[in-house]
Amino acid sequence: MRRLVKYLIFLGAMLMNPFYAHAEPKDSDKTAYDFSFESLDGKPLPLADYKGKVIMVVNTASKCGFTPQYKALQALYERYKDQGLVIVGVPSNDFGQQEPGNDGQIKAFCQINYGVTFPMSSKQPVTGDEAHPFFTWISGVLGMGSAPKWNFHKYLIDKHGKPVEFYLSTTAPDSDKITDEIERLLAEN
Repeated sequence: MRRLVKYLIFLGAMLMNPFYAHAEPKDSDKTAYDFSFESLDGKPLPLADYKGKVIMVVNTASKCGFTPQYKALQALYERYKDQGLVIVGVPSNDFGQQEPGNDGQIKAFCQINYGVTFPMSSKQPVTGDEAHPFFTWISGVLGMGSAPKWNFHKYLIDKHGKPVEFYLSTTAPDSDKITDEIERLLAEN
């Protein structure tokens, strides 16, 4: 009990300290629209093209136990795309070397096996010093624990380009938790 009281006093002191109370992530004034990827076809894939839409960004892999989530992602995209949802898949080989293919192989795999029609970027690192700037930014804004820990980590971004929530790989794309939040974001003005 004494430890808990000491911890709470320490935490309160930290929050009252102006340095900590007003510290914000360095890039907090940015939005998702400040970032761009390259598509699997080698064309620019700027997130600014999706202004006014709800965006889900997912790091993906072709040889992962979570790879069947492509099916649910595609179904989610088809269900909500006309209402303003965009899903952007970002293949990555960061976890278990489970995305060994090149961009052409990834594209063929996704289309043949899962009928993927949502935008897909070229293969990108999503963690560490080499991470694509989008992933560094969004995990900084959403805070501790929000960086991808495995394939099929999901981020939701509102119609203004602001990060709203992240979901671990174990959260299915078509879970109520995600679809309820998508519907709430789509209903916002």
